Amino acid sequence: MAITHEVTNQAPPLTEYDVAAYPALLEGLRREGAGWAEDELHKLGVLAGSEQAQEWARLVEANPPVLRTHDRYGHRMDEVEFHPHWHRLMEVAVAHGLHGAPWRDERVGAHVARAAKMYVWGQSDPGHLCPISMTYAAVPALRAEPELAQVYEPRLASPVYDFGLREPLTKRGLIAGMSMTEKQGGSDVRANTTRAVPADAGRYALTGHKWFTSAPMSDVFLTLAQAPGGLSCFLVPRVLPDGTRNAIRLQRLKDKLGNRSNASSEIEYEGALGQLVGEEGRGVATIIRMVNLTRLDCAVGSAAGMRQGVVQAVHHASHRRAFGDLLVDQPLMTNVLADLAIEAEAATVAGMRLAGAVDRAAAGDTAEELVRRIGLAVTKYWVCKRAPAHAAEALECLGGNGYVEESGMPRLYREAPLPSIWEGSGNVAALDALRAMARQPETVEAFFAEVEQATGADRRLDAAVTRLRKELTDLDDIQYRARRTVETMALIFQGSLLHRHGHPAVADAFCASRLDSDRGVAFGTLPSGVDTTAIIDRARPLGAGHE
Repeated sequence: MAITHEVTNQAPPLTEYDVAAYPALLEGLRREGAGWAEDELHKLGVLAGSEQAQEWARLVEANPPVLRTHDRYGHRMDEVEFHPHWHRLMEVAVAHGLHGAPWRDERVGAHVARAAKMYVWGQSDPGHLCPISMTYAAVPALRAEPELAQVYEPRLASPVYDFGLREPLTKRGLIAGMSMTEKQGGSDVRANTTRAVPADAGRYALTGHKWFTSAPMSDVFLTLAQAPGGLSCFLVPRVLPDGTRNAIRLQRLKDKLGNRSNASSEIEYEGALGQLVGEEGRGVATIIRMVNLTRLDCAVGSAAGMRQGVVQAVHHASHRRAFGDLLVDQPLMTNVLADLAIEAEAATVAGMRLAGAVDRAAAGDTAEELVRRIGLAVTKYWVCKRAPAHAAEALECLGGNGYVEESGMPRLYREAPLPSIWEGSGNVAALDALRAMARQPETVEAFFAEVEQATGADRRLDAAVTRLRKELTDLDDIQYRARRTVETMALIFQGSLLHRHGHPAVADAFCASRLDSDRGVAFGTLPSGVDTTAIIDRARPLGAGHE
């Protein structure tokens, strides 16, 4: 009898490897002042690459959260039930400080270490990092009201994940959410109609409908609402000090394109009580402190997704044979894989540089604050914009196997557009870069001071910088061409960083394929002469059985 089910020419599962063992990430960690976190990062990387963590991620995606609006007797519950492994993922993230370690760790590089951990652990399940990111970013906004910050900040930064609806100040650790978007305005938050009316004990009663509120089981939300003095920011708890539930009604969970593990919801405030954060009428200025840090996580998350795509593609191509050779040894496939690796490394280097700028700006470095402001705006636009195309190409490297859910690649592909939408879609991000340059002209020179540190390293990079200086002197129809201008700025930023800090083969190939006037558009159109072997070897997964 013939054997028809012998399995040959398939790549083995990519498990039990160290997600953190990536030269571009580790070099950035050390360069930006957080080398002290390397041992912990490797421990987290080994867990992220383990079969156990991959199974957690698979199951939370296959078993999405369920909304329970009422109990069996008809009482409002407004609770979301999660798969048990969701809580395991959250416990790991919180224990390693992804949600708030920089607010309790005064070491230089604390924000860098935390960004690297987000990069590593996010390659398990990106969905649960939404509430983790919002908790991290909530602290700077909350500091606009020092008395509230003094009470809540220690719990928001606590390494204990304490799930469950209880009065916040009785818990060992808190998770924070953000509730801004409304259906009539989207990114235009000044069009919000949620009202905040002064109530008792210095609190406000909020009434309105929020269109996107992720992680609705968070303990507290930073919320925008129209107060008598204008659009203002409020801290709204799920449970009030007397132990009763606040009037926050979960209307429905969103059926999303991307991750299914995290709950995103519509909520209604029916006179929900909240406390003012900052001054009335200064809500946008207050909550933008939160947005700035979640935008960093958007860029870092996109870079992590690219890295995951490259690892999967290189692993598959290193084991799969076609037309007589391993895929990884065939010239056109080496072009594609190297191109994907270049994109991922450029995104990683930029993300780590910006995490360093956040760290130094927090310590009072005004020059680094300018780099953070303009660098984050252009990088958030470009890196997040590149992620979907990158995920699609990485998926295609696996052929039909990549199109099947079991490979994990469809999940990566579905998630890829999210960071470009979250905290301001492409147009908002590009226009924010223009706004930064218009309102703070010193950011322009800070940008050029940063990128011109690589002057003389590459003629194509030098020529691009010269063209950009000229382009920024011409303000005619600048909004119309904002995307092109910001794209150029992001590419120059990445090219400069790669030449100063990256592998020479990666830096040369990046400038040849991204900054040269004669360049291809699709991935896999690198020019001849690129050292694809060195680039791909640098991108391989490392760890047990993968050295």
